[in-house]
Amino acid sequence: MTEDPRGTVTRLLLEWHHGQPQALDQVFPLVYEELRRLAAGHMRGERPGHTLQATALVHEAFARLVGTEVTARSRAQFLALASRAMRHVLVDHARARQRVKRGGHTVMVTLEQCLVVSEEPDPALLDLDDALRELEAQDGRKARAVEMHFFGGLTHEEISGLLEVSVSTVRGDLRLAKAWLAARLDDAARNDAARNDAPES
Repeated sequence: MTEDPRGTVTRLLLEWHHGQPQALDQVFPLVYEELRRLAAGHMRGERPGHTLQATALVHEAFARLVGTEVTARSRAQFLALASRAMRHVLVDHARARQRVKRGGHTVMVTLEQCLVVSEEPDPALLDLDDALRELEAQDGRKARAVEMHFFGGLTHEEISGLLEVSVSTVRGDLRLAKAWLAARLDDAARNDAARNDAPES
């Protein structure tokens, strides 16, 4: 009897969790399409000329997971970890290209628009990362829910299982977190605009 692919993934992840790093290499081809879907979600709305392709994002994020001490015990937990790794890759990519002084005009952006990837570093992506880090320091559960849902594309039910809370709690966390992040992004945009408009000394 052939083992169900999802069961195979769970078994291999448990082996990884119990100290068998080579098991993760066997997971990669089994979840590759899902990782591509995650990467596409992270890069939706990308501008022409971006340097980081979805395939490269998948491979770089996976390479980071190989070297991590954090392990997953289920497919959903692994995808949440992969999504976080992808976000960190994109943020590192943006920070590496960030100019010493930001130029241009600042515009208000939505949470979804912050996921744009381009040749030029996107201040909105960096502001979102800063806001998420601040949220994580204040309320780690809400920050993880945002990462899993908006970045990883996990359902409310999957997040509920991973965080061990009810689906209604997940919905409430996401609603409050999105409002909190939107307020922080508005503040960041206004601060950037004020800096850009300030006369040079």
